[in-house]
Amino acid sequence: MIREFFGFRVTEPLSEPNPQVSRQFDLRRIYSALVFVPLFYLLVRYGPPILFSFLVTAVSLLALWEFYGMSFPTQGHRISMIVGVGLLLLILLPIQYLEKTGIIFILTVVIFGALIFLMMNFTPGKQVIPTHLIFPFGALYIGVGLGHFLLIRNLAEGDLFVFFVILVTWAADTAAYYTGKTMGRRPLAPRLSPKKTVEGFVGGLLCAMFVAGLSHFWFFPFLSLGECVIIGVLLTGLGLLGDLAESYFKRSSGVKDSGTLIPGHGGVLDRLDSLLFTGPAFYYSYIFLTGAAGGI
Repeated sequence: MIREFFGFRVTEPLSEPNPQVSRQFDLRRIYSALVFVPLFYLLVRYGPPILFSFLVTAVSLLALWEFYGMSFPTQGHRISMIVGVGLLLLILLPIQYLEKTGIIFILTVVIFGALIFLMMNFTPGKQVIPTHLIFPFGALYIGVGLGHFLLIRNLAEGDLFVFFVILVTWAADTAAYYTGKTMGRRPLAPRLSPKKTVEGFVGGLLCAMFVAGLSHFWFFPFLSLGECVIIGVLLTGLGLLGDLAESYFKRSSGVKDSGTLIPGHGGVLDRLDSLLFTGPAFYYSYIFLTGAAGGI
């Protein structure tokens, strides 16, 4: 049964899928990609930066809505949710105009460091984050994570960097998913995500390294081949943490998907979970490797 949240369908109870259904390839994934990918490419490549900012803000609001929907399936805490949305906007609106990102870097380390600590001490069925902290934490978690794509877009050739991060991250996710389904035997993080396997992670890592290396020759000559591959490895590892972080929230809340907005993929947050980690990882690794002006 899908639960209603302010009239918006966001979650469904955690349950094991039918084995016969899980083996079938979901064509809705292809249909969704055929619609969204060309539109996204045109917007990022040829649209003005302000339009990209609107896109990031809109997607962040949807992801935050789903995050609150997982944590609070009833219609309570409306005022606190409004405060959380306001905090998200306060993070995103000025972030693209920052000349120095020291404060954002500190927030990133604190927020994601705290989340990794919570994941390491996860107990199934137990909500670790106090209720009154979920609203600001959700806004900071999503706003800071996705806000880095505004910083990336502002770099020289930033549109290509955005494509690089998303392409490598989703290549790793997709390869890990299908490698794990066909070859997976050894659980990777059974408490947080029982279906993730070591074999799946290795498959995702190899695919990410290949795509990152190919991107150097295709459209990303700004870094050496070795640097591209290293960043690919980094994005795979951090993307896994992002995926496990959302699994942590979903298992704490007892839901299977963050939402149902994207056919075949679940919710917005289900597609962005890895990018919340890989966006910051790419930005700071690029600043470190190149010493780009406007860094930390």
